[in-house]
Amino acid sequence: VCVIGSGAGGSPVAYELAKAGYKVIILEKGGWFDEKDFTKDEMLSRRRVFRSKFKDERHVLSEPNSKGEFKESTTSQFWGGNIVGGATNFMSAYFHRLKPQDFRLLSTFGEIEGANIVDWPISYEDLEPYYTKVENLIGVSGKVVNHPNLEPRSTADYPFPPTAEHPIAKKFDKAVKELGYHSLPMARGILSRPHKDRNACVLSGYCGSFGCETKAKGSSRVALLNDAVKSGNCEVITYAKAYQINTNNSGNAESVSFYDADGNDLKILARKVVVACYSIESSRLLLASKGVKHPDGIGNKYQQIGKNLHCCAGGTGHGVFDLSKLSEYEQNEMLLRGPFFNRALQDWYTIDDQSAFDKPVKGGTIDFVFDPPSFTSNAMDLRFKNGKLLWGTELKQRLKSHFTQSKDFKFEVFCDWLPNDNCHVSLDKKEKDKWGSAVAKVKAGYHPHDLKVAQYLVDKGVEVMKKMGADRAYGNVWSSPTSNLMAGGLRFGNNPETSALDANCRVHGTENIYVTDGSFMPNGGSVTPTFTIYANSFRVADKILQSLSNRAIEQNTLVFKY
Repeated sequence: VCVIGSGAGGSPVAYELAKAGYKVIILEKGGWFDEKDFTKDEMLSRRRVFRSKFKDERHVLSEPNSKGEFKESTTSQFWGGNIVGGATNFMSAYFHRLKPQDFRLLSTFGEIEGANIVDWPISYEDLEPYYTKVENLIGVSGKVVNHPNLEPRSTADYPFPPTAEHPIAKKFDKAVKELGYHSLPMARGILSRPHKDRNACVLSGYCGSFGCETKAKGSSRVALLNDAVKSGNCEVITYAKAYQINTNNSGNAESVSFYDADGNDLKILARKVVVACYSIESSRLLLASKGVKHPDGIGNKYQQIGKNLHCCAGGTGHGVFDLSKLSEYEQNEMLLRGPFFNRALQDWYTIDDQSAFDKPVKGGTIDFVFDPPSFTSNAMDLRFKNGKLLWGTELKQRLKSHFTQSKDFKFEVFCDWLPNDNCHVSLDKKEKDKWGSAVAKVKAGYHPHDLKVAQYLVDKGVEVMKKMGADRAYGNVWSSPTSNLMAGGLRFGNNPETSALDANCRVHGTENIYVTDGSFMPNGGSVTPTFTIYANSFRVADKILQSLSNRAIEQNTLVFKY
């Protein structure tokens, strides 16, 4: 079995198949880095260091300007991480489950003009056992509490207690209770206590966008691939750029072509191929893989490959507390670094507010968090105020105020980026990567409904910050695509004319090609998608195991030069 990509989508399949005795080869475009490579150096260890070089490969982004006109530019922002374990190395690890209504968005809330909303071909109940499996294997810390939008669970609580919490959480709980809302401890894919060969979180603060130097964060490398490789049944080929899946006259995969670290053009023969190289690149690979049965790309008979891409709609906000107005004890509490804020609100996962919407609509999640202690990058951001570049005394005072006279707490809003005809992946007709392949072109159009829902939730976040006593509270919504939370593009469904994959995430029109990254999702839900990608990959792994014969697979997995 050949798995392309080693992140949250690819690693569970490799882990399960290797554990069952099947031979697996993973093609990973990046290198194998581990804890010794992840230091508390914001300039050396952040996600961007592990992105593709702009001169080697990039994407073409087409997005609307203020006039609604689509303009193109080249960018490298969409590389989640070229590294074994992919973007899971750098995730903040907010591990919320989707809720039952996320699986039946159309039947629950109805159509929205201009949006391609569908129900999923599986239910929450189908995925629930795999959420539980992820909580145990990846290591999820948290506390289940009753609230109006609690999803059904087969277990009473998470396998690990919550990570250490910052004193601000108590202030948050008090404010939220007074407002009549429901404080929700946030589950994290981070160990709060040692487990197997992994350490507990040391509360350094270098979490989101950084690799973890203690193995506490549940990256796919730490939690799954290390064991898969130790089994002797899984091999990871690093710096391997897959550029084509080769199919036979029946339309099924026979091999995968790739370039190795030395630029050699190689091929892997495999009985099954699993594609898991991030939504944009997975669509790109299928579109580039043409054959007798797939003249427009694998599975593209009905032009569904790359369609219905979606980003993560939402926004951000801040509450700024003036330290001079606080007692010395309160100041020390505010400035404490390390423990997590670990709070969220899901009171408006469904918004039923006739003053804002004429009917109940799908809402979202507000996560209250800390930014990592990235002093240099923070200082760089502070150079600008309202679009104006600051100089001299004004800049010095702003830096002094930010770092010594105030404390800034942050919230992030997550809601659905509705799939629409103006958000998709195609192959660019001009731009090529360093290997001569067409790069992906990403058209990232949003639906106005996304901004309305996001603004509603941002306003709620600002309200909470003010109730907590913030001297300044503000927020804004996103209209541009986020760089690291994309999904869709190869959504699953029962009808090949409107979906790219079947319910088991097998590409329509093939018998042995699967997609297990976030591409399968018809909508992203109102949470970050990594938890769900992990869970679905374990589900699909079971389907693949069921389809494999008992015959040894080792003889059918070979690598050779052209």
